[in-house]
Amino acid sequence: MKNNTIKLGLILAAFAVVACASLAVVYQITEPAIASQAQDALNASLKELFPEATSHEDITSAVSSSDETVKIEEAYLVKNDLAPLGVAIKASTASYKGPATVLIGVRLDRSITGVRILEISDTPGLGANAASPTYYVDKEKKITFPGQFTGKYITDKFEVKTDVIPITAATVTSKAITKIVKVASASAGAYLQAMALGTAAPSATSGASQEATQPAAEATSGASAEGTATQSAEPAAETTSGASQ
Repeated sequence: MKNNTIKLGLILAAFAVVACASLAVVYQITEPAIASQAQDALNASLKELFPEATSHEDITSAVSSSDETVKIEEAYLVKNDLAPLGVAIKASTASYKGPATVLIGVRLDRSITGVRILEISDTPGLGANAASPTYYVDKEKKITFPGQFTGKYITDKFEVKTDVIPITAATVTSKAITKIVKVASASAGAYLQAMALGTAAPSATSGASQEATQPAAEATSGASAEGTATQSAEPAAETTSGASQ
C-alpha cells in the first residue's frame, strides 16, 4: 500500500513537471505574438491621436508624474517627417473596481488631441460607459465622456461637474479618468516646455524612433473610447438610481 502511494505520488509529480514545461513552451511561443498585438494596438491609437504622424520616439524615462497616484506607464514624442507634433502618454490610476488606463495626446500648442480609454473594469452600464462609443455626456452633440477632453488645454481646470461632464451615477470613474488626463497632460506639457528650452532629458531610445503603423482593426477590447469594455457586476450600492460610485 505504501509503495503504491509513493508510485502514485511520483506519477503525479511527473505530470506536474510536464504540465509546467508545456506552459513555459506555450508562453515562449505566444509571448512575441501578444507583444506584437499590443504594439499594433498602441500604434493604431497613436495614429488616431496624431493622424499625420510617421514615427514616435520613446521618452518614458524623461517624463514624470506630479501625482504619486497616477502612474506614467509609457510616453512618446510623436513626429512627422519634418518635426515633432506632440506627446502621447499612457497613464493609469485606481478607479472604482480596478485600474483605469488612458492614452492622452498633447500637441505643441498644449491642446489635447484626444483621449483613448485602454482599460476600464468598472460597472457595466455605469463606470464602463467611459469606454462606450454610444454613451454621450452631451446627447445633442453626441460627445462621449473621453471625447469632451479633445480641444481642451492643459491649463484648464479639469474638474468634474465644473468643466468636465461626469458619467451619470459614476462619479468615482469620472474623477479617476479626469485625474489621469489632467496629470498626464501636465506631464506632456512639462516635457514639451523642456524640449523647447533644450533641457529635455535624453529618451530611453537615445533618439531612435519607431515607425508608426497605419490604423488597424482594434486589436484589443477597450483600446480606444470607441471600444466597449467587458466588466463584471458591482455592488448594488452603485446601481441605486441617481447614486454615484
